[in-house]
Amino acid sequence: MDGRMLASGQSNAARPSRQISVILRNQEPPTISQAAAEPAAQPFGKTLPQHGHFAEIQKELEQLIGLDNIKELMFEIYALLQVSQMRNEAGLQTGTQVYHMVFKGNPGTGKTTVARIVAKLFQQMGVLSKGHLIEVERADLVGEYIGHTAHKTRDLVKKALGGILFIDEAYSLARGGEKDFGKEAIDTLVKAMEDYKNQFVLILAGYNDEMDFFLQTNPGLPSRFPIQVDFPDYSIDQLIQIAESMAKERDYMFMPQAIAKLKQHLQQEKTDSLHSFSNGRYVRNVIEKSIRNQAVRLLHQYQQSSPGKLELMTLKIEDLRLDQS
Repeated sequence: MDGRMLASGQSNAARPSRQISVILRNQEPPTISQAAAEPAAQPFGKTLPQHGHFAEIQKELEQLIGLDNIKELMFEIYALLQVSQMRNEAGLQTGTQVYHMVFKGNPGTGKTTVARIVAKLFQQMGVLSKGHLIEVERADLVGEYIGHTAHKTRDLVKKALGGILFIDEAYSLARGGEKDFGKEAIDTLVKAMEDYKNQFVLILAGYNDEMDFFLQTNPGLPSRFPIQVDFPDYSIDQLIQIAESMAKERDYMFMPQAIAKLKQHLQQEKTDSLHSFSNGRYVRNVIEKSIRNQAVRLLHQYQQSSPGKLELMTLKIEDLRLDQS
């Protein structure tokens, strides 16, 4: 699936937004690598040449399961920035690129994680003067009375200057129709994108259909987001890889029977949840609940002694009580 698609579609039922945070990054100066040119573009899944700052970015991307279209897009952006610098040094016209983006996909598909990596890439390549990432939601933008929303939105844009403003569940700004203060936030953002051109990058994120509908609420929106990326749901095998990786990071491991049970449960959950399945987020919740269940099991099992290291690490089938909330 191509990661850069134009908006189209209908709106689904609105879903509640969630609280997010602020991440600050330090700036590093841009560099030009001396790698030899490749005869043709290669898919990200194949070996790519190690280019300067992108070698560090690539290590982070390789840790992400799936998301091949996003990984390829990241290298395209890096290549464009590198070649633009080379053209500038050669006295050629470079033109001005717009990097505002729309991330479309279900929860837990890596949108926020990729936004952080984009901020790091732009920081290292000198696209933005600061390279920080500010994550906000509807409540951070929308005020309680006329004029309050525009003030709150402008303040956040000013804080994001030199960096990235990431609006999660951005479609929620269009929920209330013409009289809702969310429309005022949209109008203020559109004006800020013109007033502060090339001084910050705006990334909007949310569900596919809702984001397509959102982009239709203001005629100035679609053309201002030349990079629109689909974040597909993970396959069952990819979700199992994510589960095993999350467990390993915490010094846990699954017994084979537990993996088989989890795989069957995830298949059923994806079928039942349809568009609301939360992918990696759901897997993380399962892991954390299973770890709590394991702790209770071990305390009951070893009342007069301590379990060994292997027992402390092992998540068994009885720890995956997936029928419980």
